[in-house]
Amino acid sequence: MRDTLQSTAAAPVSEAAQPAPAPRRKRRRWPLAGLLGGVLVLFWLMMALFGPMVAPHEAGRIVDMDVFTPMTAKFPLGTDYLGRDMLSRILHGARYTVGVALLATLMASGSGLILGMSAAVWGGWLDMLVSRCLDTLSAMPSKMFALVVVAAFGSSVPVLVLSAGIIYTPGAYRIARSLAVGINAMDYVRIARARGESTAFIVREEILPNMTGPVLADFGLRFVFIVLLLSGLSFLGLGIQPPEADWGSLVRENIGGLAEGAPAVLMPALAIASLTIGVNMLIDNLGGFRRRAGGEG
Repeated sequence: MRDTLQSTAAAPVSEAAQPAPAPRRKRRRWPLAGLLGGVLVLFWLMMALFGPMVAPHEAGRIVDMDVFTPMTAKFPLGTDYLGRDMLSRILHGARYTVGVALLATLMASGSGLILGMSAAVWGGWLDMLVSRCLDTLSAMPSKMFALVVVAAFGSSVPVLVLSAGIIYTPGAYRIARSLAVGINAMDYVRIARARGESTAFIVREEILPNMTGPVLADFGLRFVFIVLLLSGLSFLGLGIQPPEADWGSLVRENIGGLAEGAPAVLMPALAIASLTIGVNMLIDNLGGFRRRAGGEG
């Protein structure tokens, strides 16, 4: 009887002593639109690097006597107004459309970030001088400024990169400055100053890491704007010059096939659209990527 009572009393204790089962970890679910956008952006970045290597033909080689041919197994994207393979032309043009726009965006966002943080941290006459100069620059329409620069110095890759980078520096500066001003007034920055930390340390360790997300989103938007600006200049004949061509040039030189719906004029436009849409989808879901990576790590 005593043994029965002891075993009955000990049963709840032994059950309570058992550790509770660990909660099941939720599977990470990344935003589908963001993943699709990332795949598109990564694809065109790879084509900008390796497109000429995987292109079936040389960019300027005439491979067919018929012009504006439809899509076939031999020519998946048809031929252009001279009988050149459009797939090869688009793959070769990716390095100009993506590469030139990426360099110009790095220039605009990088200079805007440096100037914006410097103006916000030091303030005073530096903030006033930089802000007024860039306000004057931003007052000029972007396409008019680009047309004047190209007309004065000619159309070349360095001129296109510099003109597009200068045009979009004021917008990047305003974003960076507004972010840095807000972060510079936070308590943890004041505590770092009270500890005697240097300005370089505060910028590197306190301000810049907290600006990363918005700056990356702004970088993506600047890239889209610059792609459209350069494509517009090429469509007007002021961008990349023959025999080389970017996607805007491909649309312009094959505009004669628009009436018959030739792939030669539609495919470069679709390439521009897929790149810009992919970048927009990616930057729209950057917040979702960061929340899932930070909340489930």
